[in-house]
Amino acid sequence: TDAGIVVVDEGHLLLTAKNQAYLGGNHLNDLLAKSKVVVLVYDENQIMNKSQIWTDDAFLKLEHEANLKGNLITLHNQMRIHATKETVEWIRNLIDAGVVNEVPIDNDYDIRVFDSPEELQSAIMEKNDNQSLGISRLTATYDWEYSSQSKPKDSDYWCVRIGDWSCPWNRQLAKEKESKHLSWIEQSQTIHEIGSTFTVQGFDLNYVGVIIGPSVKYRDGKIIFDISESKNKSAVQNRKLESGEMINYGETLLRNELNVLLTRGVNGLYVYAVDEELQQALKKATR
Repeated sequence: TDAGIVVVDEGHLLLTAKNQAYLGGNHLNDLLAKSKVVVLVYDENQIMNKSQIWTDDAFLKLEHEANLKGNLITLHNQMRIHATKETVEWIRNLIDAGVVNEVPIDNDYDIRVFDSPEELQSAIMEKNDNQSLGISRLTATYDWEYSSQSKPKDSDYWCVRIGDWSCPWNRQLAKEKESKHLSWIEQSQTIHEIGSTFTVQGFDLNYVGVIIGPSVKYRDGKIIFDISESKNKSAVQNRKLESGEMINYGETLLRNELNVLLTRGVNGLYVYAVDEELQQALKKATR
């Protein structure tokens, strides 16, 4: 059936390619064909999957048409993060430019770098204990094996493992009855799990703990992205264009993954980096 007005939040997650569950060619084009008006909220820096990338200039043309009609609105403010302009710029510089500057003093927003994943996990649990402040959760870049279709051979759960420490990935532990219909971050047992972009994108957390895995490295004074270390196949595998050419968007998509995780916290960002050089650069920046 046709629709009058369709509002699409997180519009960057719409598919631009066929897959097993979607036989069309482009979600947005399908919505435009079936609706009188489409309101799209879109952030290209939150595209997570090679199947969400626009591989031609069709989106730019849609953007141009909207602009000509006065319907293109650019949002400039990050309303989630309760911080000074300087703190927001520090986070943006780290993600967008790969630069680790000195963390600015900010009485409203707490940025800390921990010496181990155990300490990071304990700090997030402590923040979460005070529910008047809201929910806090631990997250990680997708650099450890996970499958929703099978169980690992050598353990009960798919886990994030660093040295002797480990913690189950998201959607591994049994849900409480009262949590059945809640989102991942609202379920009580998930304080003992590690979230990914698949379970935290689009949500706010009071404090977010981020384990930055080995796909994010620091070399020669700059953050780089190593697609060989990522377990996110939908991000690091090549995308086939209509021309038949194979293109890899892995580094861009891993940067977007980091962007989503580092911008979840309303009041604070707690971090541990697996890469030793990145960990030292972050420690120095917060000293």
